[in-house]
Amino acid sequence: MASARLLRAMNALYYRDAGGEKRPAFFDIDKTYPSLRVFDRNLSVIQEELEPLLGERQAIPRYHEVAKQETYISGTFVPEKSWRVFMLRWLPGGGLEANMAKCPRTSAMLDQVPGVIQAFFSILDGGKPIPAHDGPYLGYLRYHIALKVPAENPPTIRIKDQLHTWQVGQSILFDDSWNHEVMNEARDIRVVLIVDVMRPMRWRAHAVNWLVTRLSKFDPSSRAARKNLAGFQPH
Repeated sequence: MASARLLRAMNALYYRDAGGEKRPAFFDIDKTYPSLRVFDRNLSVIQEELEPLLGERQAIPRYHEVAKQETYISGTFVPEKSWRVFMLRWLPGGGLEANMAKCPRTSAMLDQVPGVIQAFFSILDGGKPIPAHDGPYLGYLRYHIALKVPAENPPTIRIKDQLHTWQVGQSILFDDSWNHEVMNEARDIRVVLIVDVMRPMRWRAHAVNWLVTRLSKFDPSSRAARKNLAGFQPH
């Protein structure tokens, strides 16, 4: 998203507003970001747009094929299994029109949520874990709504010291900057819609966050990711 030095500086600025070491792992969606409920209300619509994508999921890039910096969490553990991402938003800016055209109603829902930074379908193979790691940036919160979850041995995510096992139709909002991991012994795929939104903060930190997220599209890693995405055009 940005250089390590800039991320450290921004995280130090946001730390107090975010709650420091007392910041929660999970957030009440209705109190924190009620506009995200548009996805809960339209679960069947999103699932309908997802299904054709799953039929061609081998053409959908793995996370580390989009963003090389994600190789450790995407391409290292059980490398024969895949964590694929179908991007609808990649930081502020365009360039994903072809993907959005495949999911027009879901894309329209994103326009109803203020402060969206990025959004994508996260498609995790059965038996593919995601190792423990910390999200790099305190400036956003991450929303999940489960679209497809194996009935047997559904995967579980740990955020800090709390666990959540996905169930179809259930949504969560959490702080991605806490250490987290996914335990996955399922045989079938798990699919969630991920939407990253700007963390609610006081006006000064919010203004800086707004500027940084918009300038991030010019960062070399962001430009490289957008170029990589262009290589995976939908049929």
